[in-house]
Amino acid sequence: MLRSLILTALALTCGACASPPDKMMTPVDVTADGATQVPILVATTRQAVPDNPGMMFSGERASKVSYATVTISIPPDAARTVGQVQWPASAPGNPQREFVTTAASYIDKVEFSSAIARATQAGPRRVLVFVHGFNNRFDEAVFRFAQIVHDSKSQAVPVLFTWPSRGEVALSAYTYDRESANYSRDALEQLLATLSRDPNVAEINIVAHSMGNWVTLEALRARSIEMAAVTNRDRSNKLKNALLVAPDIDVDVFRSEIQRMGPYRPRIELFVSRDDTALDVSKIIWGGIPRMGDVNVHEEPYRSALARDNIAVFDLTKLRTSGDNAHSRAFDDITDVMTMIEQRLPDEQRSASAQVKHR
Repeated sequence: MLRSLILTALALTCGACASPPDKMMTPVDVTADGATQVPILVATTRQAVPDNPGMMFSGERASKVSYATVTISIPPDAARTVGQVQWPASAPGNPQREFVTTAASYIDKVEFSSAIARATQAGPRRVLVFVHGFNNRFDEAVFRFAQIVHDSKSQAVPVLFTWPSRGEVALSAYTYDRESANYSRDALEQLLATLSRDPNVAEINIVAHSMGNWVTLEALRARSIEMAAVTNRDRSNKLKNALLVAPDIDVDVFRSEIQRMGPYRPRIELFVSRDDTALDVSKIIWGGIPRMGDVNVHEEPYRSALARDNIAVFDLTKLRTSGDNAHSRAFDDITDVMTMIEQRLPDEQRSASAQVKHR
């Protein structure tokens, strides 16, 4: 009975509204009037599978970081629902009514850096990094990020950091994913360092979901320790905001990570839902310790601790609707969430997602 409950709840952690078909990375050769093209740069610790272009990257771990560039076509607004990814019944799909890939190719690190430089020289000097959670295939992570970028009207350069998730609902896959997250933390820290060194990049913001928060906090912790050790050098931090959505992180570990970062960290914005069933089950798996993404932030000791650490808190429980997925509510109800951000933060401290709405 317990195993069945756990598997059911783990299934809720998938970022997509429905299971995507295979070969979704196969580009289509047609376009649709009114569709929006979302270009995404990718850095990943997944294993490349060049003999399977419809997949591009598997859920296995690679010995080094790989890079890619992908463009996703999003159908006209009249043909879709904001907050959702419309998966086709079979690949590659119809761009008039479904999300499809229009371009996908592997690149090397030099080409990746050059693409960042070109994008920030030609447009916004901000970069938005997305780190997905448990149970995400490569295509799911790419398409979800494209939806976030489009629906938030972001003007930042989108960069996906994707780590080796098996994209499966099983206890063995959950533990594999967690170890893959650990495996990938140095690679994310190096990506943030690379972006920070680019003189064309003025600001970096990061959005993490679910288990991706563990990778993110570890990378931010490493960055803060490095900055604290620097002497006789500019310590200005281009990392401005870290939006932590439904973090699947032990509350005690979360507190320790934040305290260890000290002053050399971005502004932290925490998004929680007290009805997050997936995190309830994660709590069981990890010995009954609450997960940070579903605590009651209005009660002690959380309220005082979060205020002391100057963490902006957004309780998304109030956005609950019948049958919705609390674990991905921040992305499914992205318009309402952005309104909450704007109402809570003063102009000079707005997160990137709120800033771009006024451009």
